[in-house]
Amino acid sequence: MKDTRSVPTLQDVADLARVSTATVSRCLNFPGQVSDKTRQRVDRAVEALGYTPNFGARAMAAQRTKTIGAIIPTMENSVFARGIQAVQEELDANGYTLLVASSSYRPDLEERQIRSLVARGADALLLIGHERDPAIFKYLEARNIPTLVTWAFDPSHARPSVGFDNRRAMETLTQEVLRLGHRRLAMISVDAMSNDRVAAREQGVRDAMRAAGLDETDLVIVGSRYSIEEGGHGFSALMGRTPRPTIVLCANDVLAVGAMRRAREMGLCVPQDVSIVGFDDIDLAQVTYPELTTVHVPHREMGRQAARALIDHLEHGHAIVGRELAAELRLRGSLGPPPQGQS
Repeated sequence: MKDTRSVPTLQDVADLARVSTATVSRCLNFPGQVSDKTRQRVDRAVEALGYTPNFGARAMAAQRTKTIGAIIPTMENSVFARGIQAVQEELDANGYTLLVASSSYRPDLEERQIRSLVARGADALLLIGHERDPAIFKYLEARNIPTLVTWAFDPSHARPSVGFDNRRAMETLTQEVLRLGHRRLAMISVDAMSNDRVAAREQGVRDAMRAAGLDETDLVIVGSRYSIEEGGHGFSALMGRTPRPTIVLCANDVLAVGAMRRAREMGLCVPQDVSIVGFDDIDLAQVTYPELTTVHVPHREMGRQAARALIDHLEHGHAIVGRELAAELRLRGSLGPPPQGQS
Protein backbone atom coordinates (compact mmCIF):
# COMPACT_ATOMS: atom_id res chain seq x y z
CA MET A 1 0.00 0.00 0.00
CA LYS A 2 1.21 3.49 -0.81
CA ASP A 3 2.38 5.49 2.23
CA THR A 4 0.04 8.46 2.50
CA ARG A 5 1.77 10.09 5.45
CA SER A 6 2.69 13.68 4.64
CA VAL A 7 6.32 14.75 4.50
CA PRO A 8 7.13 17.15 7.38
CA THR A 9 7.63 20.75 6.28
CA LEU A 10 9.56 23.74 7.55
CA GLN A 11 6.28 25.08 8.98
CA ASP A 12 5.74 21.85 10.92
CA VAL A 13 9.16 22.25 12.54
CA ALA A 14 8.47 25.90 13.36
CA ASP A 15 5.11 25.03 14.95
CA LEU A 16 6.58 22.27 17.10
CA ALA A 17 9.55 24.36 18.19
CA ARG A 18 7.33 27.43 18.75
CA VAL A 19 9.47 29.68 16.56
CA SER A 20 9.11 31.31 13.16
CA THR A 21 10.05 29.58 9.92
CA ALA A 22 12.76 32.22 9.49
CA THR A 23 14.31 31.11 12.80
CA VAL A 24 14.21 27.46 11.71
CA SER A 25 15.92 28.45 8.46
CA ARG A 26 18.65 30.31 10.37
CA CYS A 27 19.20 27.32 12.66
CA LEU A 28 19.66 25.03 9.66
CA ASN A 29 21.78 27.37 7.57
CA PHE A 30 23.59 29.59 10.09
CA PRO A 31 23.54 27.77 13.45
CA GLY A 32 26.19 30.08 14.86
CA GLN A 33 23.76 33.02 14.57
CA VAL A 34 21.11 31.46 16.84
CA SER A 35 21.17 31.05 20.63
CA ASP A 36 21.98 27.61 21.98
CA LYS A 37 18.56 27.33 23.63
CA THR A 38 16.67 28.09 20.41
CA ARG A 39 18.90 25.86 18.31
CA GLN A 40 18.38 22.94 20.70
CA ARG A 41 14.60 23.41 20.53
CA VAL A 42 14.67 23.41 16.74
CA ASP A 43 17.02 20.40 16.67
CA ARG A 44 14.62 18.44 18.88
CA ALA A 45 11.71 19.33 16.59
CA VAL A 46 13.67 18.31 13.48
CA GLU A 47 14.54 14.97 15.09
CA ALA A 48 11.01 14.33 16.36
CA LEU A 49 9.45 15.00 12.96
CA GLY A 50 12.20 13.39 10.88
CA TYR A 51 12.44 16.60 8.86
CA THR A 52 15.03 16.77 6.09
CA PRO A 53 15.68 20.10 4.32
CA ASN A 54 15.39 19.97 0.54
CA PHE A 55 18.85 21.32 -0.16
CA GLY A 56 18.69 20.21 -3.79
CA ALA A 57 15.68 22.40 -4.55
CA ARG A 58 17.18 25.27 -2.58
CA ALA A 59 20.47 25.00 -4.48
CA MET A 60 18.69 25.03 -7.83
CA ALA A 61 16.76 28.13 -6.86
CA ALA A 62 19.78 29.99 -5.54
CA GLN A 63 22.28 28.51 -8.04
CA ARG A 64 24.44 27.68 -5.02
CA THR A 65 24.90 24.56 -2.93
CA LYS A 66 26.60 26.06 0.14
CA THR A 67 29.23 23.36 -0.30
CA ILE A 68 32.99 23.90 -0.35
CA GLY A 69 35.39 21.24 -1.58
CA ALA A 70 38.87 20.63 -0.18
CA ILE A 71 41.49 18.32 -1.66
CA ILE A 72 44.33 17.31 0.65
CA PRO A 73 47.37 15.21 -0.32
CA THR A 74 46.78 12.44 2.24
CA MET A 75 44.51 11.24 5.04
CA GLU A 76 47.05 8.71 6.34
CA ASN A 77 48.51 10.98 9.03
CA SER A 78 47.58 14.03 11.07
CA VAL A 79 49.51 16.70 9.14
CA PHE A 80 46.36 18.15 7.57
CA ALA A 81 43.83 17.06 10.21
CA ARG A 82 43.92 20.09 12.51
CA GLY A 83 43.70 22.58 9.67
CA ILE A 84 40.83 20.80 7.95
CA GLN A 85 39.01 20.43 11.28
CA ALA A 86 39.19 24.22 11.71
CA VAL A 87 37.87 24.69 8.16
CA GLN A 88 34.97 22.35 8.96
CA GLU A 89 34.09 24.18 12.18
CA GLU A 90 34.09 27.62 10.55
CA LEU A 91 32.03 26.45 7.58
CA ASP A 92 29.53 24.62 9.76
CA ALA A 93 28.98 27.71 11.91
CA ASN A 94 28.00 29.55 8.73
CA GLY A 95 25.74 26.91 7.21
CA TYR A 96 28.23 25.43 4.73
CA THR A 97 29.10 21.80 4.12
CA LEU A 98 32.69 20.63 3.56
CA LEU A 99 33.51 17.85 1.08
CA VAL A 100 37.03 16.45 1.49
CA ALA A 101 38.99 14.33 -0.99
CA SER A 102 42.53 12.95 -0.85
CA SER A 103 44.82 12.97 -3.89
CA SER A 104 47.52 10.61 -2.52
CA TYR A 105 50.05 13.20 -3.79
CA ARG A 106 49.05 12.34 -7.37
CA PRO A 107 48.45 15.34 -9.68
CA ASP A 108 46.31 13.26 -12.06
CA LEU A 109 44.04 12.13 -9.23
CA GLU A 110 43.77 15.66 -7.86
CA GLU A 111 42.69 16.90 -11.30
CA ARG A 112 39.92 14.30 -11.47
CA GLN A 113 38.78 15.21 -7.97
CA ILE A 114 38.67 18.91 -8.83
CA ARG A 115 36.44 18.20 -11.82
CA SER A 116 34.27 15.88 -9.74
CA LEU A 117 33.75 18.46 -6.98
CA VAL A 118 32.86 21.11 -9.56
CA ALA A 119 30.40 18.71 -11.20
CA ARG A 120 28.77 18.15 -7.82
CA GLY A 121 28.19 21.86 -7.44
CA ALA A 122 30.96 22.98 -5.07
CA ASP A 123 30.72 26.76 -4.66
CA ALA A 124 34.48 27.09 -4.02
CA LEU A 125 37.61 24.98 -3.64
CA LEU A 126 40.40 24.82 -1.08
CA LEU A 127 43.66 23.43 -2.49
CA ILE A 128 47.02 22.61 -0.90
CA GLY A 129 49.99 24.40 -2.47
CA HIS A 130 50.32 26.30 -5.74
CA GLU A 131 51.99 23.66 -7.92
CA ARG A 132 49.64 22.18 -10.55
CA ASP A 133 48.94 22.34 -14.27
CA PRO A 134 47.91 25.94 -15.17
CA ALA A 135 45.12 24.43 -17.27
CA ILE A 136 43.37 23.42 -14.02
CA PHE A 137 43.18 27.02 -12.86
CA LYS A 138 41.91 28.08 -16.29
CA TYR A 139 39.23 25.40 -16.01
CA LEU A 140 38.15 26.78 -12.62
CA GLU A 141 38.21 30.39 -13.81
CA ALA A 142 36.04 29.53 -16.83
CA ARG A 143 33.44 28.12 -14.44
CA ASN A 144 33.75 30.99 -11.96
CA ILE A 145 34.81 28.71 -9.09
CA PRO A 146 36.68 30.69 -6.41
CA THR A 147 39.86 28.90 -5.35
CA LEU A 148 42.11 29.45 -2.37
CA VAL A 149 45.52 27.89 -1.74
CA THR A 150 46.64 26.90 1.77
CA TRP A 151 49.70 25.41 3.51
CA ALA A 152 51.80 27.85 1.49
CA PHE A 153 52.10 31.58 1.09
CA ASP A 154 53.66 33.11 -2.00
CA PRO A 155 52.45 36.56 -3.12
CA SER A 156 54.20 36.11 -6.47
CA HIS A 157 51.52 33.63 -7.52
CA ALA A 158 48.32 34.89 -9.09
CA ARG A 159 46.25 32.57 -6.91
CA PRO A 160 45.60 33.97 -3.40
CA SER A 161 46.93 31.91 -0.51
CA VAL A 162 46.46 31.73 3.24
CA GLY A 163 49.48 30.05 4.73
CA PHE A 164 53.12 30.42 5.65
CA ASP A 165 56.47 30.78 3.90
CA ASN A 166 57.86 27.24 3.79
CA ARG A 167 61.22 28.38 2.44
CA ARG A 168 61.85 31.02 5.08
CA ALA A 169 60.66 28.75 7.90
CA MET A 170 63.11 26.00 6.96
CA GLU A 171 65.87 28.56 6.42
CA THR A 172 65.33 29.82 9.97
CA LEU A 173 65.54 26.28 11.36
CA THR A 174 68.73 25.61 9.38
CA GLN A 175 70.29 28.83 10.68
CA GLU A 176 69.81 27.47 14.22
CA VAL A 177 71.41 24.19 13.14
CA LEU A 178 74.42 26.04 11.75
CA ARG A 179 74.66 28.28 14.82
CA LEU A 180 75.18 25.15 16.92
CA GLY A 181 78.18 24.22 14.77
CA HIS A 182 76.81 21.64 12.35
CA ARG A 183 78.50 21.60 8.92
CA ARG A 184 77.70 18.10 7.64
CA LEU A 185 74.02 18.48 6.79
CA ALA A 186 71.74 15.89 5.22
CA MET A 187 68.02 15.79 4.50
CA ILE A 188 65.24 13.21 4.18
CA SER A 189 62.64 14.58 1.81
CA VAL A 190 59.83 13.50 -0.51
CA ASP A 191 59.27 14.01 -4.22
CA ALA A 192 59.43 17.77 -4.78
CA MET A 193 58.43 17.67 -8.47
CA SER A 194 54.74 18.34 -7.75
CA ASN A 195 55.05 19.46 -4.13
CA ASP A 196 56.01 23.12 -3.93
CA ARG A 197 55.99 23.09 -0.12
CA VAL A 198 58.73 20.46 0.01
CA ALA A 199 60.71 22.14 -2.79
CA ALA A 200 60.61 25.39 -0.82
CA ARG A 201 61.82 23.66 2.35
CA GLU A 202 64.75 22.10 0.50
CA GLN A 203 65.63 25.50 -0.91
CA GLY A 204 65.43 27.03 2.56
CA VAL A 205 68.18 24.67 3.75
CA ARG A 206 70.35 25.63 0.78
CA ASP A 207 69.73 29.34 1.36
CA ALA A 208 70.99 29.10 4.94
CA MET A 209 74.04 27.06 3.89
CA ARG A 210 74.96 29.54 1.19
CA ALA A 211 74.56 32.50 3.56
CA ALA A 212 76.90 30.75 6.01
CA GLY A 213 79.58 30.33 3.35
CA LEU A 214 78.96 26.61 2.80
CA ASP A 215 78.66 24.92 -0.57
CA GLU A 216 74.95 24.21 -0.92
CA THR A 217 75.70 21.39 -3.36
CA ASP A 218 77.18 19.48 -0.40
CA LEU A 219 73.66 18.99 0.96
CA VAL A 220 72.82 15.30 0.69
CA ILE A 221 69.10 14.66 0.10
CA VAL A 222 67.61 11.19 0.30
CA GLY A 223 64.23 10.80 -1.37
CA SER A 224 61.47 8.99 0.45
CA ARG A 225 57.76 8.28 0.44
CA TYR A 226 55.59 9.80 3.14
CA SER A 227 55.63 7.37 6.08
CA ILE A 228 57.40 6.63 9.36
CA GLU A 229 58.90 3.46 7.87
CA GLU A 230 60.28 5.34 4.87
CA GLY A 231 61.82 7.92 7.20
CA GLY A 232 63.69 5.06 8.82
CA HIS A 233 64.94 3.77 5.48
CA GLY A 234 66.15 7.25 4.55
CA PHE A 235 68.00 7.58 7.85
CA SER A 236 69.75 4.23 7.33
CA ALA A 237 70.89 5.34 3.88
CA LEU A 238 72.35 8.56 5.26
CA MET A 239 74.11 6.83 8.15
CA GLY A 240 75.77 4.50 5.65
CA ARG A 241 77.64 7.40 4.08
CA THR A 242 81.22 8.37 4.86
CA PRO A 243 81.54 10.74 6.57
CA ARG A 244 78.22 10.57 8.35
CA PRO A 245 76.09 13.70 8.62
CA THR A 246 75.87 15.22 12.10
CA ILE A 247 72.35 16.53 11.49
CA VAL A 248 69.42 15.08 9.55
CA LEU A 249 66.78 17.61 8.56
CA CYS A 250 63.45 16.06 7.62
CA ALA A 251 60.86 17.61 5.31
CA ASN A 252 58.13 16.72 7.81
CA ASP A 253 57.67 15.29 11.29
CA VAL A 254 56.47 11.90 10.04
CA LEU A 255 59.82 11.25 8.37
CA ALA A 256 61.65 12.64 11.41
CA VAL A 257 59.83 10.23 13.76
CA GLY A 258 60.85 7.36 11.48
CA ALA A 259 64.46 8.59 11.52
CA MET A 260 64.47 8.78 15.32
CA ARG A 261 63.11 5.26 15.64
CA ARG A 262 65.77 3.92 13.28
CA ALA A 263 68.49 5.79 15.16
CA ARG A 264 67.41 4.04 18.35
CA GLU A 265 67.42 0.66 16.56
CA MET A 266 70.97 1.37 15.34
CA GLY A 267 72.14 2.17 18.88
CA LEU A 268 72.62 5.86 18.15
CA CYS A 269 71.77 8.48 20.74
CA VAL A 270 69.86 11.60 19.66
CA PRO A 271 71.24 14.29 19.77
CA GLN A 272 74.60 13.11 21.21
CA ASP A 273 75.52 11.04 18.11
CA VAL A 274 73.29 12.73 15.54
CA SER A 275 70.65 15.46 15.64
CA ILE A 276 67.28 15.08 13.93
CA VAL A 277 64.74 17.83 13.20
CA GLY A 278 61.35 17.90 11.50
CA PHE A 279 58.70 20.25 10.17
CA ASP A 280 54.95 20.66 11.05
CA ASP A 281 54.83 20.17 14.85
CA ILE A 282 52.20 17.43 14.78
CA ASP A 283 51.27 15.71 18.05
CA LEU A 284 53.91 12.99 17.53
CA ALA A 285 56.65 15.61 17.84
CA GLN A 286 56.06 15.90 21.59
CA VAL A 287 55.82 12.21 22.42
CA THR A 288 59.12 11.11 20.89
CA TYR A 289 62.17 10.71 23.12
CA PRO A 290 63.77 13.12 23.09
CA GLU A 291 61.04 15.51 21.94
CA LEU A 292 61.42 16.60 18.33
CA THR A 293 62.78 20.00 17.31
CA THR A 294 60.54 21.21 14.49
CA VAL A 295 58.73 24.11 12.87
CA HIS A 296 55.30 24.85 14.29
CA VAL A 297 52.72 25.31 11.52
CA PRO A 298 49.62 27.32 12.59
CA HIS A 299 47.25 24.64 11.28
CA ARG A 300 44.06 25.69 13.04
CA GLU A 301 44.40 29.43 12.46
CA MET A 302 45.27 28.79 8.83
CA GLY A 303 42.17 26.63 8.36
CA ARG A 304 39.92 29.12 10.12
CA GLN A 305 41.17 32.11 8.11
CA ALA A 306 40.99 30.19 4.82
CA ALA A 307 37.37 29.21 5.46
CA ARG A 308 36.51 32.74 6.55
CA ALA A 309 38.01 34.21 3.35
CA LEU A 310 35.90 31.91 1.16
CA ILE A 311 32.72 32.59 3.15
CA ASP A 312 33.24 36.37 2.97
CA HIS A 313 33.73 36.10 -0.77
CA LEU A 314 30.67 33.93 -1.36
CA GLU A 315 28.36 35.77 1.02
CA HIS A 316 29.47 39.37 0.59
CA GLY A 317 31.53 39.47 -2.62
CA HIS A 318 34.72 40.42 -0.75
CA ALA A 319 37.90 39.85 -2.71
CA ILE A 320 39.91 36.84 -1.52
CA VAL A 321 43.07 38.40 -0.10
CA GLY A 322 46.18 36.37 0.69
CA ARG A 323 47.32 36.23 4.30
CA GLU A 324 50.72 35.19 5.62
CA LEU A 325 50.84 33.47 9.00
CA ALA A 326 53.92 32.91 11.13
CA ALA A 327 55.60 29.50 11.33
CA GLU A 328 57.71 29.34 14.49
CA LEU A 329 60.60 27.19 15.71
CA ARG A 330 59.99 24.68 18.48
CA LEU A 331 63.45 23.95 19.89
CA ARG A 332 63.41 20.65 21.77
CA GLY A 333 65.72 17.84 22.78
CA SER A 334 66.43 16.21 19.39
CA LEU A 335 68.72 19.07 18.33
CA GLY A 336 72.11 19.63 19.93
CA PRO A 337 75.65 20.53 18.89
CA PRO A 338 77.56 18.09 16.67
CA PRO A 339 79.61 15.34 18.31
CA GLN A 340 82.96 16.66 19.47
CA GLY A 341 85.43 16.87 16.62
CA GLN A 342 82.77 16.24 13.94
CA SER A 343 81.49 19.73 13.16
